Amino acid sequence: MSDILLSERRGVAMVLTMNRHDKYNALSNELLTAIGDTVKALDQDDAVRAIILTGTDKFFSTGADLKSALEATNLPSTQTMLSYFDHCNRAIERSRKPVIAAINGFCLTGGLEVALACDIRIAGSGSKFGVTSSKIGSVAGAGGTQRLPRVVGMENAKDLLFSADFIDAETALRIGLVSRVVDPYKVMETALERAEAYAARAPLSVWYAKMAVNTGMQMDLEPALEFERHLTGSLFTTEDRSEGMSAFLEKRDAVFKGK
Repeated sequence: MSDILLSERRGVAMVLTMNRHDKYNALSNELLTAIGDTVKALDQDDAVRAIILTGTDKFFSTGADLKSALEATNLPSTQTMLSYFDHCNRAIERSRKPVIAAINGFCLTGGLEVALACDIRIAGSGSKFGVTSSKIGSVAGAGGTQRLPRVVGMENAKDLLFSADFIDAETALRIGLVSRVVDPYKVMETALERAEAYAARAPLSVWYAKMAVNTGMQMDLEPALEFERHLTGSLFTTEDRSEGMSAFLEKRDAVFKGK
């Protein structure tokens, strides 16, 4: 793996650390590719039950790499740059594993767009969030105009997109941008605790729940409910569902195999 993305196994989780400290973890094409490729590879490792994406104590990521942004001067080059974000974000959203963003410091524009693709966002109390595209005559093009309103609502999203203002962690919690705010030194500890909680459950159940939410949010209610019923019916035929019911009746902990 490239040294711009470090990996460390921590219990049930694989921690991926963006390692461009001197560039404020700016998202170069290489880094975005590394994140996407690594997440895809981890999907094949049954021992890894969750993925945690993090940065430094001062910067989760400040957004797109300046070199990549300066090279995007026309439609083809802009689409090429955005394709790297798409590769990264789709890998995160389509992963069978829960992906947790453990955020300290600044999480801005492209960095926030990558965090929005994650399933859970845990923030340190000193974190700052924002989308600065309108300051430079651009618009968030890596999911900011689409994932952000789905998470925080249209009005909150528009306020962030129009103003390019930063918001603090408590505001992010209030509008639903993050699920938890903790002391900065407890961000990774909390992310690992959540990974352990998810790992205690049936792997297929967690994956199907993620798929049901992510896919269903793109549908009208009736087809979404039908999709949910289809996934639920599929799980009723699995070994894990049988084991889970038996364990419940026998008042013991279930031993899930992901089958």
